[in-house]
Amino acid sequence: MNREFDVIIERDSDGYFVASVPILAGCHTQAKSLDELMERIKEAIELCLEIEQA
Repeated sequence: MNREFDVIIERDSDGYFVASVPILAGCHTQAKSLDELMERIKEAIELCLEIEQA
């Protein structure tokens, strides 16, 4: 089952991209590139969903 989530992406003062998913508490990550950020936020979402189901 595929689910869609809104992801907020910002750039911090050190140049890192920071992504968060407002509907999933504590679901956030950061990376130097957008490509890496997208991979990491997908992993973070999967982990947050696993924790919610436990």
